[in-house]
Formats: sequence, C-alpha cells, structure tokens
Amino acid sequence: MRAFEYASPTTREQAVKLLGDDWNDAQVLAGGTDLLALMKDDVVAPKRLVNIKDIADLRGISFNPKAGLRIGATASIQQLIDNADARRHFPALIEAAEGITSPQIRSLGTAAGDLCQRPRCWYYRAGYGLLGQDASGKSLVVDGDNRYHAILGNSGPAYFVNPSSLAPALIAYGTKIQLFGPKGAREVAAEKFFATPASASDREQNLKPNEIVTEIIVPLPPAGSRSATYEVRQKEALDWPLAAASVVLEMKGNEVKSAKIVMGHVAPVPWVAEAAGQALTGKAITEETASAAGEAGVRGAKGLSRNGYKIQLAKVAVKRAVLQAARGGAK
Repeated sequence: MRAFEYASPTTREQAVKLLGDDWNDAQVLAGGTDLLALMKDDVVAPKRLVNIKDIADLRGISFNPKAGLRIGATASIQQLIDNADARRHFPALIEAAEGITSPQIRSLGTAAGDLCQRPRCWYYRAGYGLLGQDASGKSLVVDGDNRYHAILGNSGPAYFVNPSSLAPALIAYGTKIQLFGPKGAREVAAEKFFATPASASDREQNLKPNEIVTEIIVPLPPAGSRSATYEVRQKEALDWPLAAASVVLEMKGNEVKSAKIVMGHVAPVPWVAEAAGQALTGKAITEETASAAGEAGVRGAKGLSRNGYKIQLAKVAVKRAVLQAARGGAK
C-alpha cells in the first residue's frame, strides 16, 4: 500500500474541504471494506483518506411515518438489519441486507458504502481499468472470462455489473439520496445515482470527487403494499449474487395496481425492469403472471460468450421475488 495522508473531520463541511477535485486527491473512508482492499491491491492510490466516521450527523437510523426511513451514511448493514421499523415497513430492503452474510462486513460495512463500492469485475480489480481494457483500448471482457458480467445494458464499453446489494430495493421503494459538497446539499433519486460510464475516466455513480453521501431517505410505501428481494447465488457463504430482483407491489384488492421491479447484478447499473412491472399491472399474482414478469424483465438481454446462463437466473429471480412479495416478504 502506498503512503497517504489521513484526516478525521467532525463535520461534513470539514470533510468536503479535505476532498479534492480529482478522485486521486482524496477519497472517503467509512467502513473501508472495499476501499482498503483496492488500495492494498494498488488499484487506487488516493493521496489522502478522509475518515467520516467521527461526523455525528451521518450516523444512525430513524423512522417517521411522514418522512419515511432515514439511514445515515455511516449506519452499518447490521444496524439496518436490526432496526425494527425497517423490518416492519421495508421487507425487501431487509432481505437485501441479509444477503450480505459476512458478520464482519455487516458490522463494518456502511449503507452508503454499499452504494458507492466499486465493481467486482476481475479485470478492474486486476488493474485493467474500470472498463477492463488493454493498452490499445480493446475490451478484455468480450473475448475473455465474462461468466459474471452484464446481460443487460451491455452494448459496451461497460460490461461489469453493479455490485450493490441494497440499491435494487432502495430504487424499488423510490428512495432519495442526500449528498453534500462545497456548494451545499443536493438530492438525487436512487435510480439516478448510478450511471453507465462511457469512458474509463467516468464514474459509475452520480457523485463528484468532493462530495459525500450524507443520508438515504426511503419513503413509506402505500398502505397494503407488498415487497420482497430474491437473490440467486452459488453459495450461502459471502459472495455476490449471480442475479437478484427487488419488487414493490401496490395492491388493489387481489390485483396489482402498480409494480416496481429492479434487477441487480445483471447490468452496469441496477436495472429498472419497466416491462416486468407492466406485465403485472391489473392482474392477480399467480405462477403464470409471475413467470410472465420474469420473461418481460429479460427482454432485450444479450449474453456474452460465457454468461448466457444468467438470463435464465434473472427470470427466476424476478418470478420468485414477485411470488415472495405476494406472500408478504420478510418477517
């Protein structure tokens, strides 16, 4: 690991002054479960780390029936899992958090850190840049080992999948993310927080080098709504899913009034499957309608040389998330 400066501000204003205009100037340190590994592998080498764990107003989780659930940027995954209000009102979010099975990462990893973690693409982690390209700019992914890469939104040059566990559920609930920078606070919809980079110098989050995430606001879904997250993974031990889906259903009697379905680990951004939601609207939830939603969710999917199997897994994730939501989701 290369030498770096270390700063530990106690206010958000101090924190952003310590950040720079370039990602290499400084980076935010919260749980550190991703950033420190990247530094040890010499994938990133910031000149300064800005620890935000001593900023009191970035901590904690609270609930208000009108405002919804407030998750502080440095609240841990375990604090989210243990929060009674989150469990009662946001089952899809709890199921997503519980998919992070490592006790160490649950204790250290933060809610904002989960959203801001970098791609788990092994080309990126091996030092070939965000887009996994060789020195000539040719993608190593297309003709290489792409078993875990994108099946949607993969027309290039980005082929990695968004690694966030919480993002699909947060987007399905209509979450807002609060940011703070030199010009003050700004708010961005969770769906717009993520972006597909067009070049290796782009970032995959709508976040500037001198900004920090301060809190995550999850509005209370309409009364009678049902929600769930379902993940397809190789093993129960710590690993990232092969495909996931989060579903929020607004019901009118036994029929779906509206549905928001967001897929994870299948595209460079959490993938909002509008066609899947439309496939359920006005219908009762059955095995057949849930299967139809799964089929609609992967419409337009394109497998690479070694990841075509993920298309079927994505269908299954959507179908089972819909059926799980109809049964009431997490308890």
